[in-house]
Amino acid sequence: MQEKIVVVGSSNTDMVLKTSRFPFPGETILGGEFFIFQGGKGANQAVAAARLGGQVHFICKVGNDSFGQSAREHYLNEGIAIEGISQSAHLPTGIAVITVNAAGENSIIVASGANAQLDVEDLVNQEQILRDSSWIITQLESPLPVVSYLASYAHQQSKRLILNPAPAQTLPPEIYKDLFLITPNESETKQLTGVEVVDEASAKVACAVLKNYGVKHVIITLGSKGAFLSCNEFEGLIPAPLVTAVDTTAAGDIFNGALVVGLSENMDWPSAVVFACRAAALSVTRMGAQTSAPTREEISDTI
Repeated sequence: MQEKIVVVGSSNTDMVLKTSRFPFPGETILGGEFFIFQGGKGANQAVAAARLGGQVHFICKVGNDSFGQSAREHYLNEGIAIEGISQSAHLPTGIAVITVNAAGENSIIVASGANAQLDVEDLVNQEQILRDSSWIITQLESPLPVVSYLASYAHQQSKRLILNPAPAQTLPPEIYKDLFLITPNESETKQLTGVEVVDEASAKVACAVLKNYGVKHVIITLGSKGAFLSCNEFEGLIPAPLVTAVDTTAAGDIFNGALVVGLSENMDWPSAVVFACRAAALSVTRMGAQTSAPTREEISDTI
């Protein structure tokens, strides 16, 4: 039986510019194609989960503007429940300016806008949505008090909380013990643990540090190499399918959205990570964030 998922996080409008290379400081260069997509780490993960069949509620904050209205309509069309979306009276919907070079690498600047006003009161107002869920997933584009509240709430209500600690920042030590799972990438792992992940041995050391903090399970995402899983039943590298990347903007978000769907369907840990790696691998072959999120049929047919 599939369990309900709540995604708490950011909703942005992504403005994506393709370029042959990134400019140096003070340099102006001509770009290529320009796109506008729905984005935000929370929104990306919500859409990824919904497209793969997850029962998803999204809690976020948008502005009283056209970007915010477009976002609501978009999430409804994706099959996401939007009762948890609130509106800022003063700040605009968040935006992200993304440049993508010829190698598919990206550089991102985010203006948080209304996302910065998501607060504990918003979560209290949506307590019934949280109570009805089995899985909660959040990121660090939301204010830290929101993450701290979710950690405490998950512990008190026996919910399974997944933290995708992106963008990287230092976390209050008390958060870790209430996390069911943490999913940093290599750079986030180094900031959280001081360990530079360069191979399986160093990944194992980093996982041990995070578990010593109190986290129950750890997955370190390793880009094209796959993901390192450390749980009670398994510890080791799960490789990703080989693909040609054109845009890696949302790979981590697609991974996390797919992962929570797999876990909500009671897949075992390695199977859920394989499922997430396949979804992320397919996503990097396409432009955009949410537009790159695959359906279940696409994963089965393509990879």
